[in-house]
Amino acid sequence: MTISRRALLTLGTGLAALALGGAAAAASEVTLRIHTLVKSPHPYNDMAEAMKAEIEEASGGRVEVKIFDSGQLGQDPAVIGEMAFGTIDIMISTTSNAVQQIPEFGIFTMPYLFGSMDEALEKVGPGTPVHAHFEQVYQDRGVGMKLLALGGSGTRNMSTKNVSITAPADLAGLKMRTPPSPMDAKTWAAFGMLPVTVAWGELYAAIQTGVAEAMESSLPGYTGSKLYEVAPNLALTEHTIQVNHTSISEVTWNKLPEDLQQIVQAAAESANVLGVEKAKGYDAALVETLQSEHGVTVTRPDKTAFMEVLAPLQVELAEELDLSDEYTLLKQ
Repeated sequence: MTISRRALLTLGTGLAALALGGAAAAASEVTLRIHTLVKSPHPYNDMAEAMKAEIEEASGGRVEVKIFDSGQLGQDPAVIGEMAFGTIDIMISTTSNAVQQIPEFGIFTMPYLFGSMDEALEKVGPGTPVHAHFEQVYQDRGVGMKLLALGGSGTRNMSTKNVSITAPADLAGLKMRTPPSPMDAKTWAAFGMLPVTVAWGELYAAIQTGVAEAMESSLPGYTGSKLYEVAPNLALTEHTIQVNHTSISEVTWNKLPEDLQQIVQAAAESANVLGVEKAKGYDAALVETLQSEHGVTVTRPDKTAFMEVLAPLQVELAEELDLSDEYTLLKQ
């Protein structure tokens, strides 16, 4: 039987379409949606990109990863709720935004728990007793998520309107902006400061008018909100290491075969290490920009003196906030 050239072309086109369809099906065997709340450049988005690349390559195309940054899928509390249903698969964010669902995360807002981001990673990273503890907390709280990794993603530092900070004594008598948090108020009162509760959106005006004379924040927050215009004295106290969590929906996790679970877990762990390095780089670059482009006066106080003031208060705060188990674990 003779097959016409047109028939051969039609057959070839059909086979090609089937091949492409099969490839598409393989690629879409699993689709994972990753949420972050932040805009780039930011360590969380770098971590998401790293996870995407590693998961897609290691799975041989069986998994497609889609990243939704800048809060496209909603604010963190709503996203945590969605993850319980499996409609969002993975989130990378700060632990402080999950305190409502996981109160134990409140321990990470305590100043000087860690001396550096590297130390934070050593204490809370995958494979540590702290990580295992919070894995269990997730289960006990029934949040519908599995913890993949905890890590560090930047420092919080002090800035003031008029005073250059070099030692704890320089803080005495200053009106210190705090959020509505007992831990924050008691922390800064220990230095002889006068805590003043001010919302973040009102902070610029509060310092400009003298309602507050000092504040603390992440370096991206300080820069992005142009707070250097009203509080141009930056002290790199690094009193808080921001701890982030990478979590996956339990619904999603339970649907994945064991080999893909291992791939996702490994990708989260390697991205966690990358996040710390990126955070250190971003902080250093922002300090340079603040000095060279915005005329900010930067000091680097001896953190030991600040730690000594707060050491007795840490145990008291942990007991008051029912976080003694977490505090003890972190101090081991």
